[in-house]
Amino acid sequence: MEKFSELIKLDSNALKEKMSFLRKESLNLRFQKSSGQLEKTARISAVKKQIARIKTAINFNKNMKGKK
Repeated sequence: MEKFSELIKLDSNALKEKMSFLRKESLNLRFQKSSGQLEKTARISAVKKQIARIKTAINFNKNMKGKK
């Protein structure tokens, strides 16, 4: 799991790519949970939090560019 300070250093394309990957992982985790195959249920909330961090970093970078 990456910290917010590491995420704001990345460009928006890399952040969007990471978010796309995490959304696919989230979908797979939900399918596994519904079928009873998921062992690490805490991974679902970790992925959700990471997606939120990436969205926040994207907005932070967008706002910082506007202020310059």
